Amino acid sequence: MRGLLRGILLAAIFGLPAMAQDPSEGERVFQNRCAMCHGPDANGAGPMAPVLLLQPVDLTHLRRDNDGEFPLQRVIWRIDGRDPLVSHGSPMPVYGDFFEGRDVSLKTSSGQPIVTSQPIVDLVAWLQSIQQ
Repeated sequence: MRGLLRGILLAAIFGLPAMAQDPSEGERVFQNRCAMCHGPDANGAGPMAPVLLLQPVDLTHLRRDNDGEFPLQRVIWRIDGRDPLVSHGSPMPVYGDFFEGRDVSLKTSSGQPIVTSQPIVDLVAWLQSIQQ
């Protein structure tokens, strides 16, 4: 988390370049880190879903459920833990060191920069590609 805060400060002062997104790498990340709860098709029907207090959301409808706009900031913040979601008595898994690393920046549709890591950038690219 300290690296993330440092990245936000650096982005605010110097600006960070937007990085290329790799949806195929994002899908690999999803299958290895997220599919147990959200399901291999990201529809919320993973094998762990029945034991969770709050059911995983269908990630293929994020754009539809947000008036046609992909909620980029909210998705990034849920993944990296800045917007915690409690399910099964504890926060959604935050993979700490896995999502640490080189800070990169994405911009929302309004132009607001969001600092995050390359694995999250790739994961978000894949999530955007599967919207129905």
